[in-house]
Amino acid sequence: MRMHSNQRGRHVTSRTAGAHSGHRAKPRTRRIMLGGGALAIAGAATVAVSLASASQYAGQAAGADHAVFVQGNELDGNTIHTFARGDDGKLKPAGTYATGGKGGDQVDAPTDSLASQGSLVYDDRSGMLLAVNAGSGTVTSFRVEGQQLRGRKVVDSGGEFPAGIAVHGSIAYVMNAGGEGSVQGFEITGKGLKPLPGSHRSLGLDNEDIPRFDTSPGQVEFTPDGRNLVVTTKGSNTVEVFPMKRNGLPAVEQPVVNESAGGVPFAISFDASGKRMLVAEAENSTVTTYKVKRDGKLKVLQQPLPNGQETLCWLERAGNYFYGGNTGNSTVTGYRMDERGTLSLTNEVGIATPPSAKSQGVIDLAVTEDEKFVYVQNAVSGTVDGFRVEADGALTKVTTAEGLPAFDESGMEGIAAV
Repeated sequence: MRMHSNQRGRHVTSRTAGAHSGHRAKPRTRRIMLGGGALAIAGAATVAVSLASASQYAGQAAGADHAVFVQGNELDGNTIHTFARGDDGKLKPAGTYATGGKGGDQVDAPTDSLASQGSLVYDDRSGMLLAVNAGSGTVTSFRVEGQQLRGRKVVDSGGEFPAGIAVHGSIAYVMNAGGEGSVQGFEITGKGLKPLPGSHRSLGLDNEDIPRFDTSPGQVEFTPDGRNLVVTTKGSNTVEVFPMKRNGLPAVEQPVVNESAGGVPFAISFDASGKRMLVAEAENSTVTTYKVKRDGKLKVLQQPLPNGQETLCWLERAGNYFYGGNTGNSTVTGYRMDERGTLSLTNEVGIATPPSAKSQGVIDLAVTEDEKFVYVQNAVSGTVDGFRVEADGALTKVTTAEGLPAFDESGMEGIAAV
């Protein structure tokens, strides 16, 4: 959690809308096209394909105890599962809270129902937890009190299928993935989210109200200085940027559209200085480093760096290390950034921690405020793994939380740590 922005701490094919009202067919092998790259995906019960959301802020509310929050994303009623986090990183269940909205499932999403990063965000400035309800087009805010959630408020998201949230200062922007896609601004108040007049902007996409996972946007994120709002669009292979005014409104009616250096841009993160933006790209499991200019144009600082894994979607920072979730083969890759801003893998094979039978369907990740622990959602297994960050960037597993909503007709997506 860094700079009050969603930096910590998503894929596609075609299911009919009617499939959302009944049970999903038995898992079958499908071929999924991502930006021209074909991925053979063995169905949801046997293969991992996707890595989604998490938030990356720089603190926690006064008096708040250590906690990890996981979004269930259930279609019949979205919930937040809370866990107490010990000093050793171990998790203990602490409660489940209804959001007052419904979860969602993008068309033919392999394992990540929301196909995005940043669907659950903790804002340390206000002490609020913000969650999307993709199935009902709403956003829920809670006041965090230790591991307990209070004061639930629900507001309209300003679009179809909300899938991500970004925060800077007292302003939040929701990314709506359905239809033409949009971003909608809100003021964060003591009574929850208040719509920001004049903030709504289209992303110019071409989706149904329930979008395809490969053509929906991947993440919305503020630059750490708050001067730009960035959105990745997977199917268009673009990174769209809205220069922002001081009053929290976009300075332009349409975004500045930048061609992505790598195929299928998904997750966004920033280095410790806030001057370099990293974008994870799913097609060839690469990460590109950019500078975001004040006018919304991007300058490539380092060409796409491959990790040798399959379908990199999520990316979160812990100090000078970054961790990426590879949903295609359920691994987590470690990256190191040196003092010159050069990104490299922490080891030759591109795997920061060995996968396990209880770690299938890697999606979203979250990093704790002190940057000592990384938590990874496993959609197929219905588990969350906790890892200690070692001095060399390796990850050592310290805990596994079980019994969370596993991917079937939908599945959990979204995780935040404080």
